Amino acid sequence: MEKLTFYALSAPEKLDRIGAYLSERLIRDVSRHRYGYVCIAMEALDQLLMACHCQSINLFVESFLKMVAKLLESEKPNLQILGTNSFVKFANIEEDTPSYHRSYDFFVSRFSEMCHSSHDDLDIRTKIRMSGIKGLQGVVRKTVNDELQANIWDPQHMDKIVPSLLFNLQHVEEAESRSPSPLQATEKEKESPTELAERCLRELLGRAAYGNIKNAIKPVLIHLDNHSLWEPKIFATCCFRIIMYSIQPQHSHLVIQQLLGHLDANSKSAATVRAGIVEVLSEAAVIAASGSVGPTVLEVFNTLLRQLRLSIDYALTGSYDCAAGVSTKIIKEHEERMFQEAVIKTIGSFASTLPTYQQSEVMVFIMNKVPLPSSQQSIEAGKAGENRNRLTQIMLLKSLLQVSVGFQCSNMLTALPSAFLDRLLSAALMEDAEIRLFVLEILISFIDRHGNRQKFSTISTISDISVLKLKVDKCSRQDTVFMKKHGQQLYRHIYLICKEESNVQAHYEALYSMLMLISIELANEEVVVDLIRLVLAVQEIAQLNEDNLTAYNRCALFALGAAYLNLISQLTTVPTFCQHIHEVIQMRQKEAPYLLPEDVFVERPRLSKSLDRLGPEVFFWQSKISEVLGGSGYNSDRLSTPYIPQLTDEDRLSKRKSIGETISLQVEVESRNSPEREQRAPAEEITYETLKKAIVDSVAVEEQERERRRQVVEKFQKAPFEEIAAHCGARATLLQSKLNQIFEITIRPPPSPSGTITAAYGQPQNHSIPVYEMKFPDLCVY
Repeated sequence: MEKLTFYALSAPEKLDRIGAYLSERLIRDVSRHRYGYVCIAMEALDQLLMACHCQSINLFVESFLKMVAKLLESEKPNLQILGTNSFVKFANIEEDTPSYHRSYDFFVSRFSEMCHSSHDDLDIRTKIRMSGIKGLQGVVRKTVNDELQANIWDPQHMDKIVPSLLFNLQHVEEAESRSPSPLQATEKEKESPTELAERCLRELLGRAAYGNIKNAIKPVLIHLDNHSLWEPKIFATCCFRIIMYSIQPQHSHLVIQQLLGHLDANSKSAATVRAGIVEVLSEAAVIAASGSVGPTVLEVFNTLLRQLRLSIDYALTGSYDCAAGVSTKIIKEHEERMFQEAVIKTIGSFASTLPTYQQSEVMVFIMNKVPLPSSQQSIEAGKAGENRNRLTQIMLLKSLLQVSVGFQCSNMLTALPSAFLDRLLSAALMEDAEIRLFVLEILISFIDRHGNRQKFSTISTISDISVLKLKVDKCSRQDTVFMKKHGQQLYRHIYLICKEESNVQAHYEALYSMLMLISIELANEEVVVDLIRLVLAVQEIAQLNEDNLTAYNRCALFALGAAYLNLISQLTTVPTFCQHIHEVIQMRQKEAPYLLPEDVFVERPRLSKSLDRLGPEVFFWQSKISEVLGGSGYNSDRLSTPYIPQLTDEDRLSKRKSIGETISLQVEVESRNSPEREQRAPAEEITYETLKKAIVDSVAVEEQERERRRQVVEKFQKAPFEEIAAHCGARATLLQSKLNQIFEITIRPPPSPSGTITAAYGQPQNHSIPVYEMKFPDLCVY
């Protein structure tokens, strides 16, 4: 062997003839079953190959590959393994010159076949499979970095290599407990086909460039489809963990896009399959956070929301083909519900990986998809349409809640833009109690920026607020601007939600949390005053009971007011205010415990039917609160004004039981039960005649206005130009004379008693030039 190697190195031009001779001998020995000579020939070839790296090695390699192929074709496992080991040694050699004519198609096919070996003997089967995996690894190493070689990323190769590796990965045990990267494994584990297949798959994906990711991932999706591996989802999740950790981080979004496309392609598959794909998406999104989710962020959410809508349709119609109404597959509603929950969870996972500004965009995008009566979107009529609308509203608001929970933004103006807030609050006026609760939870998650939410999860009248350990920051300028802009809108919706008869304990807890969080996060002196007025107005709702609320609703509103005023009095730290609130709470504990949260918000609330016969001492008095807070510098005039929300178009468009109840907000209807009736002026009596007269008058005024407009338009259309010019000229002259008078008054003020006008710094100023006489530079004149 030493002589042969020396001869080959001395005369490289003879190398191809040596290879051809050895190849001929080996083929003859294989056919004659002289396996000892076969081993000698292969060892000789291996040593020559390792020693000779000259330019003429290409022709020798052809002979070598022909011999390896002959061994791999053999039915003897030992020969297959021998051929594979030789090929792996060859694959690790870096050749000096590229080969233009070499083909590895046979090797990819044969090694893939070996990966699927089903030999009866377990040990031999394991060895053959491991040889197949090593062979594939060798092919990848040999071809992946050489552009002149066969392109291993072509679909015809990837469709064989990737499923072969996944087939061996399928036999993994305890997939969930596996680490995302291969750590120190024992020698036995390293010898298993599973471990080897995982290493090979990681190496393959790690070498994938931007344009090759698609070809590498598509066979994975097809394999999971063909073998029904989405439903248990353990193996699918394990596969995509390996993929996401192995590829270059900047390519993560390509994998996610392919998963989304696959989800669309499986729109009519079973709910369990779709749920598996969505779960994998969720896992992939969390890992992709370190790289990039990609430029088409809204497209991701659009796909998920479309799938959510389809799932709702499937659950309602019981068919995958809504148009035909006939389906061969039976749709199970609970499976669709599981799928919907998986989509909502995934939306939350995706959103948590995004920067704040993109989360804002996503929330606006989701909110615009919610079908609302006040929007231009078509609201389907009929019972089926109502069910579809309701389910869609609930699912989308759930998704929105998932996104808002992880949303952190210091500036409320950017977090809640006007268009988004308007749509969200209009959903708060719906009859459906579940929808109202979602809206409140979403608003709470936006407002709570210091994690105080859990401290208000139970409503109570605690005597010392310090035990809550609240995190309170001074109200920023942006928050002040936000409350000036949207404060009244928020108060109005809180007030109207309080009047809903279908409220349960969860609604009152959410309302309490919202009031308290506004007081902590967004409150200046003016906001505190408005919130106190609002809570007193809510007390009046329960007291007058014009909406015929149940005893529970009324007691809950009383208890809500007590709990809020108890905390806000301690936050304002005005001793007289605290004293008044404490006195009323003590009086309630003695005479009417059913007006306090400790008796109302429990599993079996203790209520009273005689709420109309309560004495004045158990109520919080607006006049008293105004007096004690006014003495501490608060705006007593504003405090003494009862809170009355304004009627808007939203009330007419929202699905409320009656428009009358919101119109009645405009009119102060007095009642004998009001504790402060003697302090107020009597309300104007409204009768049928006055209403009729108002309607007739407004119609007549409208007719006159319409006629006047028609005459003006007709005059400008038909009158001659001179007449119109004269008319406009006269009006212009009149306007100019009025302007001159105004200039005279404003620019030439009356003389001061001393005869001169004293300027700001005490210097005498004898005259001033009128504005219209001043000379301005040309750039200042428009």
